[in-house]
Amino acid sequence: MNLSVLIPILAGYILILSGLAYYGYKKTRTEADYLIAGGNVNPIVMALSYGATFISSSSLIGFGGVSAMNGFGLLWLAFLNIALGIFVAFAVFGKRIRKLSVKLNVFTLPSLLGARYESKFITVFSGIMIFVFMPAYTSIVLVGGGRFLQETLGFNYNMSLFILAIFVGFYVISGGLKAVMYSDAFAALVMLSMMILFLVVTYQAVGGITAGHTALSNMKDLVPEDLVEQGHRGWTSMPALGSPMWWTLVSTLIMGVGIGVLAQPQLAMRSMTVKSAKDLNRSVLVGGIFIFFMTGAIYMIGPLSNIIFQDTRGELALTVAGGNVDLVVPILINEMMPDWFVYLFTLTALSAVISTISSLMHVQATSFSEDIFKTLGITSVFGGKISLVRFGVIIGVVAAVILAYILPGGVIAQATSFWFGICAAGFLPVLIGALFWEKGSRAGANASVVTGFAVSIIGFLFFHEKESAAFGISEALFGKGALLGYPVTHIDPIMYALPLSAIVFVVISLWTYKKQGHSVKAANQQEIAK
Repeated sequence: MNLSVLIPILAGYILILSGLAYYGYKKTRTEADYLIAGGNVNPIVMALSYGATFISSSSLIGFGGVSAMNGFGLLWLAFLNIALGIFVAFAVFGKRIRKLSVKLNVFTLPSLLGARYESKFITVFSGIMIFVFMPAYTSIVLVGGGRFLQETLGFNYNMSLFILAIFVGFYVISGGLKAVMYSDAFAALVMLSMMILFLVVTYQAVGGITAGHTALSNMKDLVPEDLVEQGHRGWTSMPALGSPMWWTLVSTLIMGVGIGVLAQPQLAMRSMTVKSAKDLNRSVLVGGIFIFFMTGAIYMIGPLSNIIFQDTRGELALTVAGGNVDLVVPILINEMMPDWFVYLFTLTALSAVISTISSLMHVQATSFSEDIFKTLGITSVFGGKISLVRFGVIIGVVAAVILAYILPGGVIAQATSFWFGICAAGFLPVLIGALFWEKGSRAGANASVVTGFAVSIIGFLFFHEKESAAFGISEALFGKGALLGYPVTHIDPIMYALPLSAIVFVVISLWTYKKQGHSVKAANQQEIAK
């Protein structure tokens, strides 16, 4: 690695980000500026910021490696990312979230739900869930960036984690969401250009689209025996229906992340940052194109890496990576791409890490300050010497770094699915009810949120084998890694936690609506439906 080339590139990149963060800082004058960027962001900037926040290093590094193992079946997740994560999130949910947040004068997802159902409990409980469990997602985004810098640039992994966390924490503290969104938009442009180039070069390396897909199909007999036993039928086919690999791919990766995106607090807040519903419509095309070239590209590059590694090393991607799927993409870039691309893709990896972590830390901090403490009537800590929101950023950074140091290898995609899944089960039924169903009651919403999070967490601790075995609580209490046998051990908790949460919400709401008719007023429903 030629440091005389790398250092000026990184310096220029950091200078641009710092300039944008300073611009955001100068424009941040009110609480609304810090929390929702003033509510008047350009729709293109919003779409790029949303996309950059959505596509983290977990997508580029972690899911790229997972697709190298699973094959093109992960492209169904790319489809849901666009159909639900962009179109439904902007054109359907986004319009109502924006109008309702303006009407209720709220700036976060927990406070939106709490105000809609007139429930302080929902606001505080949701804020606690975000603040406690979001560091698990933040940490694996850090891991993705750290692994890339380790493999491609030869940086010390632990030092990489520390530097990334401190840099992002600094400009989140200083500039709020305005600084985050301006920096995100720039990061998105860097990511988009590099991923388009990466996809083109990869297909050239395998002889083109037709030749590459044919070669990958013909490698079916090279699938390792242990993966065949789990249901793997080749990289251009879905796993055998009902097999362990099929359940993991469909329930955890495709459904968990594909549906969970609709209930992500850091993404829902983006709808509050634009001036009108028309701006959200304008954001759909830009967001859709960005997500297509980000998720679609890496989910194609991952499987094709098997051809490249087989030709150059005589081994499959997973073998080359030593069994750690998080290392597949960094090794592929380091081996296949010219030096100049490695330098530039470094900016892509950094952009993916910084854009996502900045938004996650911002949400953690606002949950800490707005949703938990201010709702409880606490407005300052340490005698007012440090603001609640900045104190929240500091705690979030420390928690994320600690988890990033102790998490085992190859967990990026799994941890992403965990966070997206518990958010879907906990937030999605009550969010849909708040936006579209006037009979949703406070009691129903309270019960649904608790049910969704509780069942999800219990599922991960005692039933879903990968997590339950890793946590060890089930083993310690009951003498077995998971309480139930197959297929429950491979079915993601979202598959039963989300329906149960929805049922609880509907049943209790219908039972209590007449007694609590004030909980969700029909007049409000008509107002946001205009």
